[in-house]
Amino acid sequence: MTENLEQRFWEIDFLRGIAIIMMITFHLLYDLNYFGGYDLNVHSGFWLYFGRATATIFILLVGISLTISYSRAKKKQKKRLYLKYLKRGVKIFSWGLLITLATWIFLRAGFVVFGVLHLIGISIIMVYPFLKLRLWNLLPGILFVSLGLYLKNFTFGFSGLMWLGLMPEHIYTVDYFPILPWFGVVIIGLFLGYILYPDCTRRFNLCDLSNFAVIRLLCLFGRHSLLIYLIHQPILIAIIVIV
Repeated sequence: MTENLEQRFWEIDFLRGIAIIMMITFHLLYDLNYFGGYDLNVHSGFWLYFGRATATIFILLVGISLTISYSRAKKKQKKRLYLKYLKRGVKIFSWGLLITLATWIFLRAGFVVFGVLHLIGISIIMVYPFLKLRLWNLLPGILFVSLGLYLKNFTFGFSGLMWLGLMPEHIYTVDYFPILPWFGVVIIGLFLGYILYPDCTRRFNLCDLSNFAVIRLLCLFGRHSLLIYLIHQPILIAIIVIV
C-alpha cells in the first residue's frame, strides 16, 4: 500500500496528537501541584509512568518520522542531506535553549537544563549515521537505553556531563531527558520506522479514519506539536494563577 511522497501518514499525526493530550494532562497536574498548591503526587506511581509513557511515544515517533523523511529525501535525490538534519536539529535545540532561559528567569530552582527539545534537537543531528543502518538500529538502540538505565543508579560530583546522563548530586530540574537513555529510544524508533514504513510505504493495511472529526482534530494537534508544546505551559500556568 503506497502513498504519495508528500502525503503524510495520518496515523503518525494521530499518535502524536494523543501524546499531546497526554502531555497537557500531565503538565496540568504538575502545574496544579507546583503553582496551585494542590497536593498531587506526579513523581511516583501511576502519574510518573504516565509521563514517561507520553515522552516515550513522542520520542519513538521522532525516530519513525526521521526514517520517512530520509526515504523521501533520498527519492528526491537531494544532495547534502546531512545539512537538512543539521539545520532542523539546531532549530529545535535553539527552542530548547529558549525554554532554559525562560525557566531560569521564572523558576530559578529546577530550571530546565537539558529537556525534551534539547534531546530531540541533538538527536536529529546525531542520528544521521544511524539512518543508514536500517534494521540494525535495534542493537545500538537497546545498548543506549540499557546504559542510560544503568547510569540512573548513580549520582556524580560534577555537572558537565548532565546532558549525557550523568546526573549530579543535589540537582533538580523540572524537565530532564539526557542522551542516555533517550537517544536510544530515538534509535529504536528508526528500527520501527524501517519495519513499518520502508521506503515511504506503509507496510500494513489500515483503514483511513482521518475524516472522523475527533481523529482529524488529534491529527491537527499532531501536525502542530512543537507549537503546542511551546505555548501550552504559559497558558496553563496563567489560567491556574488567575483562577
